[in-house]
Amino acid sequence: MSEWRKANVEGALYFITITVVGWIDVFTRKELAGEMIKQFEWNQKNKGLKLFAYVIMPSHVHFVAHREGGLMSDLLRDLKSYSAKCLLKLVEDMPNESRREWLLHMFQFHAKYQPQNEKYMFWQKTSHPIELWSAPVIEQKINYIHRNPVVSGIVTEPEHYWMSSAHPDGPLKLNGYG
Repeated sequence: MSEWRKANVEGALYFITITVVGWIDVFTRKELAGEMIKQFEWNQKNKGLKLFAYVIMPSHVHFVAHREGGLMSDLLRDLKSYSAKCLLKLVEDMPNESRREWLLHMFQFHAKYQPQNEKYMFWQKTSHPIELWSAPVIEQKINYIHRNPVVSGIVTEPEHYWMSSAHPDGPLKLNGYG
């Protein structure tokens, strides 16, 4: 990956998207969405992740964040690696997952084209980090994040989508902005 697509400026604020391979809708399942929330909380508590906005969509996650005490690229690498292991284990072990065989087949299919993946691949390789450089750009990205469930037709108002910082009782603690 070229250097301009990495989150390698310490302390910089980034707009980041992480996407499930094949755009598979996994976060429609409460258990899987809950695991992703736990992953973010752990990184906030232990890895210096400062979260300013987020949305967990069915097949991808958008967030605006920076990292204190290290590079965001390192945090992203670890977040994607560890969350993939946890999420895949959940898919394998969820007794009521009607799509288990299909999901595992799809994760295995995507892994076979990537030599670093032994059995399954959960996340697409790139995270598309965009360094945010001004207040108008930050506001535009936060609005994009919050409107994503509306534009997708999931809800009619941003604050109605629970897995988003637009929701007044959203599951993740924010660090504020401005």
